Amino acid sequence: QVQLIESGGGSVQAGGSLRLSCAASGRTFSSLAMGWFRQAPGKERELVAGITSGGSTNYADSVKGRFTISRDNAKNTVYLQMNSLKPEDTAVYYCAAGWEQSSIARKYDYWGQGTQVTVSS
Repeated sequence: QVQLIESGGGSVQAGGSLRLSCAASGRTFSSLAMGWFRQAPGKERELVAGITSGGSTNYADSVKGRFTISRDNAKNTVYLQMNSLKPEDTAVYYCAAGWEQSSIARKYDYWGQGTQVTVSS
C-alpha cells in the first residue's frame, strides 16, 4: 500500500509560481510512475505532468515550458514546479502513483487527497 500526501498549494497572482510536493510512503516509490493531475470545477481530471521510474517526463501541452515535474527517490517525493501561472491553471491538483505511466487517471492505483491551487488575474 502506498500513501501520498500533497503539499504546497495556495493562492497566487497570475505570473507567479508555486511548488507542489507529494510525499509517498512505502518502499516501492522508486519503481512507481508518478503523475500530477488536476481537476477544475465541471471538468474532467486531466494529466498535467508525469514521470516514469526512470525519470522520463511528459507534459500536457497547456503547461509545457511552464511546469516541471521531478522526483527525489531518496526522499520518496515528487515535485511539480509551476511557473508563469495563469488563471486557467486554477484547480485541485492530485498526485498519483501507478505501475505504468499513463495519461488515463484510472490507470493509477494510488492517489493523494488533493491540494487547491488558485490563480487570480
